Amino acid sequence: MLCLSQTTGYAVLALSCMDNPCNGKWVLAKEVSECTGIPQAYLSKILHSLVGSGLIQAKRGYRGGFTLARPADQISILDITEAVEGESWLPRCLLGLVDCSQLRACPTHDFWSIERGNIESELRRTTLSVVAEFERSRGTRMGACCDTEEPDSTPNKPGVKRRSKAKPR
Repeated sequence: MLCLSQTTGYAVLALSCMDNPCNGKWVLAKEVSECTGIPQAYLSKILHSLVGSGLIQAKRGYRGGFTLARPADQISILDITEAVEGESWLPRCLLGLVDCSQLRACPTHDFWSIERGNIESELRRTTLSVVAEFERSRGTRMGACCDTEEPDSTPNKPGVKRRSKAKPR
């Protein structure tokens, strides 16, 4: 059956996790992995390819991570699919015939032309914010993908660990 790849599904899930989960803070790949259950090594490859497509931004170093390049309601599932799969991800012919066209149509040509348009329209209409809201409504950890713990401003206490703002030398 025709469906999107697991990589595309992971990309949609990971980006929906970044739908303003931390009030504009950058989200680490590790946090997205923990939130979504996507293996971290695989997720990192997906995220870095999405940086190249312009859907997300990456920042290295302290307080770095990943964030959406534009609001989630301006990113369609079609945008993500084309970033992961390429622009010609939907086959031209349902039967896989190379020479299928208006001039030499296969038996499913008319049906597939209509359905292909419907699929593209639905993916263009469905935004990342819709997916994120759906995931949050299901009670998943979406929206909790970031580490909200802030460094403690109180003096060091024995047995209390705190994050250091200083870079290691």
